[in-house]
Amino acid sequence: MFDIKRFLTRKKGRNRLDITDILTYLYLFAGILVMFGPVLWLVMSSFKTQAALIEFPPKFLPYALETIEVEGYDEPLPLYRVTLEDGSEKTLAQVRRVGIEAQLIDPENPDEIIKVPIDQREEVRKIKLAWNNYIDPLNRFNFLTYLKNSVIITTTATFITLLINSMAAFALSKYQFKGRDAIFVIIIATLLIPISVILVPVFLVITGIGWNNNLWGVIIPGAATPTGVFLLRQYMLTIPDELIDAARIDGASEWRIYARVILPLAGPALAVLAIFSVMWRWNDFLWPLIVLSRSEVFTLQVGLNAFQGDLQTQWHYILAMTVITLLPITIVFAFLQRFITTGIATTGMKG
Repeated sequence: MFDIKRFLTRKKGRNRLDITDILTYLYLFAGILVMFGPVLWLVMSSFKTQAALIEFPPKFLPYALETIEVEGYDEPLPLYRVTLEDGSEKTLAQVRRVGIEAQLIDPENPDEIIKVPIDQREEVRKIKLAWNNYIDPLNRFNFLTYLKNSVIITTTATFITLLINSMAAFALSKYQFKGRDAIFVIIIATLLIPISVILVPVFLVITGIGWNNNLWGVIIPGAATPTGVFLLRQYMLTIPDELIDAARIDGASEWRIYARVILPLAGPALAVLAIFSVMWRWNDFLWPLIVLSRSEVFTLQVGLNAFQGDLQTQWHYILAMTVITLLPITIVFAFLQRFITTGIATTGMKG
């Protein structure tokens, strides 16, 4: 049985830590902190109240002001630890604040008002998860509709991307024709064109065919990607030509060779491209924002923009919904990540 503890605590030296061990663990810890630190901060921040998010210095854990219900008051009162004139400390509930003076009461004796300067009180805090950050947005905007639109766009666009890119890669890797290398160079050269340059022309085309406020207007423009063609073409070069020749001798058509020979053998590269495509389409914000203007066709990323106003941005809701939108990508990556190393490592082994 594999011993995880022994594996994680193994050392170069037999009985003591070597300098190499120390540097290695420091390097690995720094890598983990850089990679997962922002994600953990995002998750913790999604459980904070709006007031806690703007506190300085910021705190990692979601602390909230502890409150208590006092008879005679409709709302729960916040608790403060107060230093009294005799030097003793007592936990009191604040009724109101007037300038630099706070008016507090003893929850056990709510009839007497105690007035103290605000610098003589300290908030009583506890770790409290603000679940309303996740519940309220689901009631305030049409989350299920936005989720459905995002799923439709992501799955359809990923399928079309795999189909078009694999057919182009098959032609560029297994067929000999004049200008093949020039076409491949032109496709790769399109990576140098900034996305901002083609936004206006593509938008005019989409407007001309009437695909504004239509999910097809988001799906089709990015269907063929030069990155996908390059990745699949380089991987298909590693497939022996003898397999294709044997299939042709057996009478298989080119479409049958493509579907029964090329696609199964290119599975790892297709899985890598599928992961990339899902990430690109699910996280896309700019192009859906340009094409879609009706709320019933919004994606999740565009729908989150509704929490950002001209005068106030509801960051606690944005962070909570961002965590939810990250879950599908995390699940897809968890199931397909084993193909990434195989697909990328074997790409380009044959020129």
